[in-house]
Amino acid sequence: MSRVGKHPVRIPEGVTVELAGQTLTAKGRLGALSLAVSGEVSATITDGAVRLAPKDDTKQARAMWGTTRALINNMVTGVAQGFTRNLEINGVGYRAAVQGRNLNLQLGYSHDINYPIPADVTIACERPTAIAVTGADRQRVGQIAAEIRAFRPPEPYKGKGIKYAEETVRRKEGKKK
Repeated sequence: MSRVGKHPVRIPEGVTVELAGQTLTAKGRLGALSLAVSGEVSATITDGAVRLAPKDDTKQARAMWGTTRALINNMVTGVAQGFTRNLEINGVGYRAAVQGRNLNLQLGYSHDINYPIPADVTIACERPTAIAVTGADRQRVGQIAAEIRAFRPPEPYKGKGIKYAEETVRRKEGKKK
């Protein structure tokens, strides 16, 4: 039995949720997102909330019940408030800057890295060593933050590289004489 799926998804002020067949669409001030609801789950919109129920008692249906509820909750939260992933850059001479629709990264390579910013995401650099990736789609924000981090992941000896703001890098002791 899913503990997550039992709870209805509340629809906040300023967000409209529509169900057409098996497609659920959420519209808010940050845009519109849609989700194809799994065929093993039935969704209904009542009393300002989206309620889900599995269509049968199989293990797959119960798994999709909680998964679909989490995806719908992320959609509703995304169009209402949005999601942000913060990245930090550590290293001498490592910096980032937004130039038009490109993120320019200087990460100690012989060349600068120009990462094109997608239309559905906003990237801001309030400091040369801090990057904020913001958008309505939680999966997309996380994927883009992971792609930026992959250009120079943090190394364990000096901690140089790009890391998530909440991430702690496990440090290793260096060579001894």
